[in-house]
Amino acid sequence: MPRSKKATPKVKSVATKKNRTAKARRPQTKKSTSAGKSRAEGIRLFALAGRPSKEDFVKVFGLSGPKMTWQQRAEAGVPAAKFQSALAAAMRQAK
Repeated sequence: MPRSKKATPKVKSVATKKNRTAKARRPQTKKSTSAGKSRAEGIRLFALAGRPSKEDFVKVFGLSGPKMTWQQRAEAGVPAAKFQSALAAAMRQAK
């Protein structure tokens, strides 16, 4: 009696795997809107400022700090790039 062959998985070529992963990694193209661009800029500035919490904004700008935009915060004298130093100064004054 002959032995039955077990089902062997099909081996795909490396080129096929590369094509499949390249398609999966391709970023989806989305229409950019002015709101999306503004949101992206706000997120960029938030990361630049060190991802502060609401309490950090209150320590530096007062109660209206979390409600302010980055442009308003810059007009108040603390741009996103200088936020961490302003927070450190506010912490020193609080002691």
